[in-house]
Amino acid sequence: MSTADADAARMELANRLFFRLYQCANMLHKTGTRAVEEEGLTTQRWAVLGALSRERAQAGMGIGELARYLMVSRQNLSGLIGRMERDGHVAVRPDARDRRSRVVTMTDSGRHVWRVLAQPKIRDYYGAVLADFSIDDTAHALHYLLKILGNMKRIDAERPGGDDEEGERGAAGATAAARPAIVGRPAAVGTPPRAGAARAAPRRRPVSARAGR
Repeated sequence: MSTADADAARMELANRLFFRLYQCANMLHKTGTRAVEEEGLTTQRWAVLGALSRERAQAGMGIGELARYLMVSRQNLSGLIGRMERDGHVAVRPDARDRRSRVVTMTDSGRHVWRVLAQPKIRDYYGAVLADFSIDDTAHALHYLLKILGNMKRIDAERPGGDDEEGERGAAGATAAARPAIVGRPAAVGTPPRAGAARAAPRRRPVSARAGR
């Protein structure tokens, strides 16, 4: 195989891989939300509660810190936190060290929803998705997803203001990245496409569409 042929084959595989990641992110949002919707949760709310449930987050997390952990924009996260606060899942208070900052904590109600109601269903969901995966299969999948995530974070960091730019976008508003493979580390907060954007230019078939063949 020539170098050109090898490069073409590599790009074709890469195209298929990233298209499947995109599909997985959308299906995670769809089927993951369905698994916990009776508890008033979505994959985005599940992600926030999972992050706040960690031992190191018992005192709460700042909005910026939480946004960086979930790899989403502060703007998107602020809207989500406002809705979760309204529903009683989280509480928001000024940071005692910096009154200009806000700290998010899980309420007793949110903790009950997370530990008692949502956790069993999340574990059942993981079991169903990974039903034909061995422990080695799961470990290898996590290993390679973390490598991809690490490279994406490096690319993001190389762009000025990368950490403050918008989080992931997508038809399902989910991303993300490899985090959902562990309880307490699920997907993220997304934003819908801008209305009318498709009319700004002639519609073109996305490159990734080829991967669906």
